[in-house]
Amino acid sequence: MDAYTSFAQVYDLFMDNVPYEEWAAYVRGILTEYGIGSGLVLDLGCGTGSLTECLARAGYDMIGVDSSEDMLEIAMDKRGRSGLDILYLLQDMREFELYGTVRAVVSICDSMNYILDYADLVQVFRLVNNYLDPGGIFIFDLNTEYKYEALMGSRTFAEDREDGSFIWYNEYSPEDHINEYDLTLFVREGKLFRRFQETHYQRAYSPAEVRRAAAEAGMEFEACWDAFSRDPVKPDSERMYMVFREKGKTERNG
Repeated sequence: MDAYTSFAQVYDLFMDNVPYEEWAAYVRGILTEYGIGSGLVLDLGCGTGSLTECLARAGYDMIGVDSSEDMLEIAMDKRGRSGLDILYLLQDMREFELYGTVRAVVSICDSMNYILDYADLVQVFRLVNNYLDPGGIFIFDLNTEYKYEALMGSRTFAEDREDGSFIWYNEYSPEDHINEYDLTLFVREGKLFRRFQETHYQRAYSPAEVRRAAAEAGMEFEACWDAFSRDPVKPDSERMYMVFREKGKTERNG
C-alpha cells in the first residue's frame, strides 16, 4: 500500500472534478438515517482531508487516518488554513489504533480497493468492529469490477495542467481482479518540471466477497447500493456503497 508519494503533490489538482461536498452530503444522509448526527467519526484512508473537512464542517468530530505521510502533510496544511479541530494519524488501515471508540467509520474514494489481500480485508473489518461504539456503522465505497474491466481496462489516460501533468497507463487482470495504475508525473518546481513515477494497485471485490469478509470479522451487513442512490447495485454500476454495523460489544459487556 505504498502509494501517493510524489502524486500527493498534485492529487488535489487532478481530483478537482470530485464533488466532495456532494459526496459528504450523501454520507451525512446515511449517518443521519442511522441516528448519527454528531459525535466522533473516523475517516479511514482520508488522503488530503477533503472529505474529512467537509464532515468536520457539518459538525462531526473527525479523526483522519492515512498511510501516506505526503498526503497527511497536505491535509494538515488544510487544517491550518480552515482552523478545524481534526486529529490526523499516520497509520496503515490494516493496523490502525485509536485511543477509544467512535460512532462511525467512513472510507470514501475507493480507499478499500487498495486492500489487495482478502485476509487483510477481514483484518480491516476486525479493527473497525473493535473501534466502533456498540451498534456503530461502517460506510465505505468501492470501485466495481465493471469499472475496472469495461471502462478502464488496458487504456492510457493523460492530463496536462499548468502546475502538473500525468500519463496514466491502466491494466486490469480479470484472473486475480487486480487493477494496476502506472503513473508518470511531471510536477512544477519553479520554472522546471520534475518527473516522478508511481505504480498503484487496487483490487475489485464483489458484494458477496465483502459481505463474507465482514461476517468473518463479526460485523453485520446493513446495505449495498449503487453509489449516490438507494438503488441495488447493477451490472454496470461503477461504484458501490456498503454499510455494515458493529456487532458483539453489547453481548460482551452486557
